[in-house]
Amino acid sequence: MQTQQTASIEADVRDVLGEQPRFWRYIGYDECNYTYMPEGKQALARFGQLDDAPYRVRTHFLFCTGNCQGAYKFGSTNLYTEDRAGEPVFDFTWFDRILDAQLASGNKPFVELGFMPMDLADRQYAKGLSADWYDAYRQTGWSFPPEDYGKWERLIQTVAEHLRARYSEEEVNSWEFELWNEPDIFYWSGSAAEYCKLFDYTEFAFHAVLPQARLSGPATTGPLEGSASQKFLRYFLEHCRSGVNFRTQQPGTRLDFVTFHVKGGGFPFTVPARTEPGNPSVESLLEQVRTGLAVIRECGFSALPVVLSEADPDGWAAGNQYDNGNMVFRNTEYYASYVAAAYCGIERLARETGMDVRPLAWAGVFPGETCFAGSRAFFTQGIEKPVFHAFQLFSKLGREKLALRCASPNASTRDGALLSGFATKEADSIRILLSSHCEDRDARGETPVRLVLKGLAPGSARLSCFRVDRTHANGYEEWLRQGSPLFPEGESYRAILQKASLGAPEESVLPVSPDGALRWEASLPFHCVWLLQVDPV
Repeated sequence: MQTQQTASIEADVRDVLGEQPRFWRYIGYDECNYTYMPEGKQALARFGQLDDAPYRVRTHFLFCTGNCQGAYKFGSTNLYTEDRAGEPVFDFTWFDRILDAQLASGNKPFVELGFMPMDLADRQYAKGLSADWYDAYRQTGWSFPPEDYGKWERLIQTVAEHLRARYSEEEVNSWEFELWNEPDIFYWSGSAAEYCKLFDYTEFAFHAVLPQARLSGPATTGPLEGSASQKFLRYFLEHCRSGVNFRTQQPGTRLDFVTFHVKGGGFPFTVPARTEPGNPSVESLLEQVRTGLAVIRECGFSALPVVLSEADPDGWAAGNQYDNGNMVFRNTEYYASYVAAAYCGIERLARETGMDVRPLAWAGVFPGETCFAGSRAFFTQGIEKPVFHAFQLFSKLGREKLALRCASPNASTRDGALLSGFATKEADSIRILLSSHCEDRDARGETPVRLVLKGLAPGSARLSCFRVDRTHANGYEEWLRQGSPLFPEGESYRAILQKASLGAPEESVLPVSPDGALRWEASLPFHCVWLLQVDPV
């Protein structure tokens, strides 16, 4: 057990910085058809019940062709097909079912416009693929540009008109929209210029129907310095700023907000399912954020909101510990502390640059999966994972932001455990979120913490401490103790479920000195997310 130097944390309730942005309220997953399945509806409902709901929900494959039943890394709605004469046929049955389920859960859609319907995909990109067109389409055909950009424009116009008629323009204006996903890699078989052409036609048709709705792009992958993704992001933004619009032939294209992705690492499939031990890096993720924001500023779009429409420890959500043993971290408190540390870092970069930056956690549900398989998910067989509780604690933060001074013993998560957090105020209640994260998932250490909270009324105050760590709000440890059952039942399941719950906080009444200072000391595990709530007695 390692012990670090004492960390000094200080906040003053009189030092209000303004409103605390709820920038973390974004989630998403690949498989759109899982949305309306019982497991999907249950998961979304848990977010819809959080104190700061609604959350925005993004998913892939909303325009794709298939059997509408869903599968890992694929989905379909058959929204668009063509008759024998080549005329478009629209059927919104499954598309509506997905959006209706998101709204019924108490959340808001983040609608990804894509991918390419089978009857609209340009087959000239299918060279070398299977002679069976549907087989080729399932492989990569959904990533093709449209054969006819006029038909794509009609598709977007029809979708926009349908949304306006079914949900009302006012409601749809409260959603967010994005064209495509990661067009700089295999998700898009065309060129950067062809993506810009697709965006121009999309924007023209979309805003002709919904002039106040918000549309974004390009949702590129992590933009490390000198990377192809950085160049694609810059190319797209320069096109929107001053390039010749493919649809109007006028300079520039309207862009309402910017999206790109950031990941902390990657773990490939191995046989057997193990490899050299590895841990995702918070520092790498933040470097991608820093690089992407710099490009956005250089291109003149720093005033626009930025949504990191996938911001995650690694890049393979549907993979699990049976694909690569390193994925086991997703079952543990490590995933929770990673998210909290990364989000604290993202918020710091947003303040430093004066930009509005919002991360989206890409973590789905996987019906029929074994318990604690290690997929990137918030729940397993209805059991809460520690990472979900990180969002529960975020949701409890107050509306007013306070300055928080945190003298962490380490400068980064690579040096040991890095402490970071938020201090907020809600009426007379002070809420402080503390995150500790070390980029060694096996490290078992703790950091002594000395907190001083100033500006309170003299006398006493009640301190409530919610804990997410190895021994609190952690069903995985109980699952291990139960013998790692693949499908736990009865008392075994109930015991895991109980240990997985956030539960009631630990409470204590502490003195407040005549000068209005409350002092509190504790030791934070290397991987944890704690929330302190201080209320008058």
